[in-house]
Amino acid sequence: MKFTEFGFDDRLMEGIEASNYQQATPVQEQVIPHILEGKDVLAFAQTGTGKTAAFLLPLINRLLTINETQPEGIKAIVIVPTRELAVQIAQHLDGLSYFTDVSSVAVYGGGDGNNFIQEKKALTAGADIVICTPGKMMAHIKMGYVKLDRLQCLVLDEADRMLDMGFYGDIMFIINHLPKKRQNLLFSATMPPEIKKLANTILHNPVEVSIAMSKPPEKIVQQAYMVYDEQKIPLIQHLLAAKQYKAVLIFCSSKLNVKQLTRDLRRKGIKAGEIHSDLEQEEREAVLMKYKSGRVPVLVATDILSRGIDIDHIDLIINFDVPRAGEDYVHRIGRTARAEAEGSAFTLVNQKDQRKFLAIEKLIGREVEKMPLPEQLGKQPAYNPVRSKRPGGPPKKKFYKKRGERHQ
Repeated sequence: MKFTEFGFDDRLMEGIEASNYQQATPVQEQVIPHILEGKDVLAFAQTGTGKTAAFLLPLINRLLTINETQPEGIKAIVIVPTRELAVQIAQHLDGLSYFTDVSSVAVYGGGDGNNFIQEKKALTAGADIVICTPGKMMAHIKMGYVKLDRLQCLVLDEADRMLDMGFYGDIMFIINHLPKKRQNLLFSATMPPEIKKLANTILHNPVEVSIAMSKPPEKIVQQAYMVYDEQKIPLIQHLLAAKQYKAVLIFCSSKLNVKQLTRDLRRKGIKAGEIHSDLEQEEREAVLMKYKSGRVPVLVATDILSRGIDIDHIDLIINFDVPRAGEDYVHRIGRTARAEAEGSAFTLVNQKDQRKFLAIEKLIGREVEKMPLPEQLGKQPAYNPVRSKRPGGPPKKKFYKKRGERHQ
C-alpha cells in the first residue's frame, strides 16, 4: 500500500515525500487506518518494522484538523522507556511534520538546568505532542504547570520494556492525570501477561494487530564462541585486531561490565566509548556523535542502545554477555546489516549462559555457528546446554559482577 492511499493532509504528504517514504510496511498498513478512525490499538511489533511512523503519521494528520479549532494545549503524549528513543522519535517527528504547524517537545532525564527550563516552557505553552520518559514527565506534572485537559491521544511505545524497567507506577500516575475520554495506542514487542493487564486497564475495545517477530536478516553473519569468563576480553581484542571494522558495537548486560570493559580496551590502545545510565545526557550525545563520525570506532553499551540507535554503518555487533531473552538478541544484532549493508554478530557464551543461548537459537529458528578459539587463548568449554547448570573449567576470578547492580 502506498502512502498516497491513506488520504493524509497535503502538508503531511510533503513531509512524507521529503522523507522518501513510498510503500507502507505491514504494521503501518494495518495500524494507520484504525488510528485515523480514532480507535484504540494494541499492536505487537518490533523496532525496525516501521511502527514509529505507524503512530506518528496518523497522529500528525489528526492534529492538523484539531488545531484548526483548538490551537493551544497538549494534544498527545508519547511515553517511551529511554532518553535515546525519545530523542530519536522527536527527530523523526520533526522530519515528518516539517511542513505543518504541529509543535513538539522531547522530555527526558539526564539534562542540565537549561533543558529543564526549555521543557517547562514548552509544557506550559502546550506543545502539541510531548515525547517523554515516564519519570521525567511525572516530575513535571507534580510541579503543577502541565495542563493536560485538552489531551486527545496517549501512545505507549515499547511498553514491555517500560514494565521491565519498573515504570508501571510512573505510567499509571501520568494516565491518572489525563482526560478519561481519549484515544490510546499501545505498542509492544512481546506479549507477557503484564502487557495484557496494562492493555485491559487503559484500552477501550482495542483493535489488536500482531506482526510476527522478525528474524535477524540472513545477511548477518552470526557466530558464537564458547568461553570461560577470563577469555572474553582477550578474545575481543583478537577479533578487533583480526579485521578492520568501520564501527563496532559491544553490548554488555550491566553498566558495571560496560565501564570495566571500556577501561580494559582503552588500556590496550583501542579507541572505545561507553554508553550507560550513569552518564549525563550531554555526555551520551557527545559519545554518540564521536561514534557516528568514526572518531571512536568502538562503542560499549548496555541494552539501553539496543532499540534506540539508528546508525547505518555498524558492521560488527559483539554480545559480551548473552542477552536475557531472544527478543533482546534480535534487537541487538539488528543494529548491523542495515540499509542494504552487510554485518557480523559474535556472541560470547560462558557455561552458565549456554541454556539461555540455546533458547535464543530456538526462537530465531536456526543454529548459530560455534567457532573455535584462537590457540593462544587456551581450551574452551564444550557446547552442552542440556548439562550446563554451573560454570566449570579452570578457577576463575570474580568478573565484572556486583550484587544489586542495575542493568541500565
